[in-house]
Amino acid sequence: MTLEASVVGGSGFTGGELLRLLSGHPEFAVTQATSRSYDGKTVGSVHPNLRGLDLRFSDPTDLDSVDVLFAATPHGVSMEQIDEFEDAADTVVDLSADFRLSQESQYDEWYDGHVCPEYLEKSEYALPEINRENLPGADLIAAGGCNATATILGLKPLFDADILSGDEQVVVDVKVGSSEGGAGGGEASSHPERSGIVRPYAPTGHRHEAEIEEFLGLSVSFTVHAVDMTRGAAATCHVFPDGPVSKGDLWGAYRESYEDEPFMRMVAGGSGVYRYPEPKAVAGSNFGEVGFEVDPGNKRLVVFSAIDNMMKGSAGQAVHAANVALGFEETAGLDFAGLHPVGAP
Repeated sequence: MTLEASVVGGSGFTGGELLRLLSGHPEFAVTQATSRSYDGKTVGSVHPNLRGLDLRFSDPTDLDSVDVLFAATPHGVSMEQIDEFEDAADTVVDLSADFRLSQESQYDEWYDGHVCPEYLEKSEYALPEINRENLPGADLIAAGGCNATATILGLKPLFDADILSGDEQVVVDVKVGSSEGGAGGGEASSHPERSGIVRPYAPTGHRHEAEIEEFLGLSVSFTVHAVDMTRGAAATCHVFPDGPVSKGDLWGAYRESYEDEPFMRMVAGGSGVYRYPEPKAVAGSNFGEVGFEVDPGNKRLVVFSAIDNMMKGSAGQAVHAANVALGFEETAGLDFAGLHPVGAP
């Protein structure tokens, strides 16, 4: 049976990706997309790749009753409207930061507080690679942040294999594309300002540190750079374990964690141009890539991970989680490869 789905905030970059994925999904029929700015306009007038989708934006204050509602709104909107969302749909998948963390105190520390903390306990983190067992039947799902997703995917196997315990020093450097700023990202995300740069925009205190700490039990030294690309997030993690770790140990750890995962690939120093994970190699897809190298002289492991921030870091992760929650085939609507070559920016 096909389920009806709506996308609140459908005119943004993430909303457009959700509409792209859901319109080609075998189990969903998109019946509503909302946008206050483009009320009455066709979806294709905003997202030219979706000109074949026969749908117009409607006002977000007039929500249709659907089976699943995907909310692609800025931080703070969903927590204000969650009662309306839950009245409109049996399952709500939120792509903002509003329900990612489990404690009200975390929102007091990392954000600007929370207006409905009673919902935090019931929400489930969307990333199936770390929370698959809790997703079936979930009616409030919170997609992870793209920078946190890239970092967690890179480091998780080290915890699963007891290579890391949580007490070690870990330094994480993330490079992200301009689409992370959203359709209204402002001057800093415009390509005349973005061109040719490697700009630290969150040298310390990035909000996604809260997710990493919650789901890995690890505090990291975390810095994010804006770089000259449109899509993608790449994390380089410098890890200093307590004891010696061989490359064989790392292969074993990453295979154990990801060998059976449908959207994870290991890329660790092979042949060819793309020898390590790169956002360009996963552009447009829901795949994540991880890789590593050992630096014995400095007692260091270097872990690499790459995702498309709009897909594995946002819309693709949300659809993947919805598939698991609703009992669909995990790869439904997502089992396509990325693009190559991909132009810049």
